[in-house]
Amino acid sequence: MVTHSLPGSEDITRVELPNGIVVLARENFFSQSIGFQGFIQSGSLFDPPEKLGLSEFTSALMMRGTLRRGFDQFFEAQESVGARLGLSSGTHLSAVSGYCLAEDLPDQLNLLSEMLREPLFDPSEMEKLRLQFLTGLDLRSHSTGAVAELAYDALMYGGHPYARPDDGYPETVRAITREDILDHHRATFGPAGMAICLVGAVKASQAVEWVEQALGDWQNPAQKSPIIIPDATPPAEPQRSDLFLPGKTQTDLIMGVMAMKRTDPEYLPARMANSILGQFGMMGRIGTEVREKSGLAYYASSSIGGAVAQGTWDFSAGINPENLDKTIALIHKVIREFLEEGASQDEITDNQDAIIGRLPLSLESNRGVAKAVLDLERKQLSFDYYYNYASTIRAITREQVTEAARKYLFSPNFVISSCGPRISKKGK
Repeated sequence: MVTHSLPGSEDITRVELPNGIVVLARENFFSQSIGFQGFIQSGSLFDPPEKLGLSEFTSALMMRGTLRRGFDQFFEAQESVGARLGLSSGTHLSAVSGYCLAEDLPDQLNLLSEMLREPLFDPSEMEKLRLQFLTGLDLRSHSTGAVAELAYDALMYGGHPYARPDDGYPETVRAITREDILDHHRATFGPAGMAICLVGAVKASQAVEWVEQALGDWQNPAQKSPIIIPDATPPAEPQRSDLFLPGKTQTDLIMGVMAMKRTDPEYLPARMANSILGQFGMMGRIGTEVREKSGLAYYASSSIGGAVAQGTWDFSAGINPENLDKTIALIHKVIREFLEEGASQDEITDNQDAIIGRLPLSLESNRGVAKAVLDLERKQLSFDYYYNYASTIRAITREQVTEAARKYLFSPNFVISSCGPRISKKGK
């Protein structure tokens, strides 16, 4: 008998098919729809340096027709029943997503199978897509935020794979050939390491059966094993880059340090410290001091990432270029005061309430639940994780939050990257 409204061990079915695909299912007959999310062991880590963007290019092109249906027929099979399929590429994985009515699930899984196993890779669609990618990269080169972020990643990670942009550069995208795409698909798309989660108005056993009918006979002996990346090494000294784009009025600033992996024990306390510093309310202490009280920034916040290798702890602001150095100094001051004083108990309690309260909101849709359950599989977390989530967050102490922040933010080797208009020496 199910006693929890949250997904967990009582109502998540997990079956591994003979070909290695993991199928996760959770029933919800209060909705007639099905939401599904999945991942495949294909990402930009497989991209050769001279062909960066290959994984993203491949995934996007796979949604433009199969050997059985051209571009128009492929989308007609979705739109005629109000369904949607998606495929996108990241650093480590490619993500599958979709939704449909329960009665249309078998047909949509067959369509998903066609997309994954029999993509058309039409040359004319490939060139249309290349133009779109190049346009996007051109827009990126004129975005102060995007340019600052590229420089930040390069300074932070050096020769580590996380320094590379998943979408590549204009010259690498221009260099991609159809044969490159065919080779990438053959080498990285396959059932080994794939997982898919389906949530909605279908019996779990039926969902597993339909996935097996669509994908259970998929084999790819040429599929490569996942790439194991090394730990990242933090910069040995402070790094700074100030780049300039003509015709801009705002400077975008990113500053931060290398932080933890998602599996590190201080991840949740550090996440709460980040919420206090730059997320809660009007963007925490950073937003209060930098934007509200000092009026130095149009926006100011922080974020923390936990990945397979080390993520970063970032502090960002959009500012008048003349306020750049003042903003950097004030952010350092706010961080230093937090490390010296620690979090207050009121801040801990308020942020515990906020973090716990956000969980049910993320689970309001079948697709949200599917994403959450798939996250447990990807991160190898217990299926009781969400059952215990509130008590886990409540158990985080003021001392743990402060110590997690001190472990990383006491670093003297901050990376600072900015991009905006050049200002005169007089303006400085």
